[in-house]
Formats: sequence, structure tokens, C-alpha cells
Amino acid sequence: MRRAVCPGSFDPITNGHLDIIARASRLYDEVYVAVMINKSKKGLFEVEERIDLIRGETADFGNVRVEAFHGLLVDFCKQREIPAIVKGLRAVSDFDYELQMAQMNNGLSGVETLFVPTNPTYSFLSSSLVKEVAAWGGDVSHLVPTAVLAALGERLRKA
Repeated sequence: MRRAVCPGSFDPITNGHLDIIARASRLYDEVYVAVMINKSKKGLFEVEERIDLIRGETADFGNVRVEAFHGLLVDFCKQREIPAIVKGLRAVSDFDYELQMAQMNNGLSGVETLFVPTNPTYSFLSSSLVKEVAAWGGDVSHLVPTAVLAALGERLRKA
């Protein structure tokens, strides 16, 4: 079985993330979405909320599993016999950092990283940007799935 992982914080998941996950799900038999737990950083959404939103958006793919992870991504991969990491690249600036991570991960465990160019529609998109625009009342409805938009609106009203 061909397995890959799409890692990230997904706080919240965007249409750009979903595009990469969908493309990976067509290339691999099983795709894990690994939601990073960073205890030193306070996210807008709790990890379980992110997982629920991602599961809701990827349910129709049929071959996507969503799990939290803490620690080294290569350990997550080893535990699940995942030989490949799939990462979307938005710009050259992403490549510099991601190449270093890919080389480190490969050196630590032999896990390969595949870079997928982001759909140009989403080349500027990040979770941070979505949160900032939404917090100022901007329209992000074309950048996130409907369920995420609703959760984002509710969370920001409470903040």
C-alpha cells in the first residue's frame, strides 16, 4: 500500500490545504493528514476542532486519515510505515525552508518529501492570512470551506 502524509498545523484548514490533500489522495492509496500539536503556541482552534473540520472536508476522498502528532514528523512516519511526505509550495521562499526540512527528514529516517506546486489560485494563501483578514471583517468565504467559514466566524465573535 502506498502511503503519504500531509503535515501542518491547519489552524484553520484552507482551500489551498485541501487542494494539496486532494491531489495527494489521487496519487496514494492512503493519505494521513498529520495535525501538529505545538503546546508552546496557542492556536485559534484546538487540535481536536481542527481534526474534526479536516475530517468533515476530506470524508468524500475515502482514503484520508486525520490524526494529531507531537514531536518529529519522521517518528510519525516510522510508526505508520509512511515513506513519503507531501508538501505544497506556494513560492520560492517556501522552497528554501522546505528543502532543508526534506533533507533533514531524509537524513534522519530515509523518508522522502515530494513537493507539489500550489494551484496558482491559492499561491498567496495561508491560515495566518485567513485569520487576520477574517478578524478585521474581511470576506474569506472563497478561501476556506463553508464549515470552516462558519467555525471561524463563531470563534472570532467569541474573541
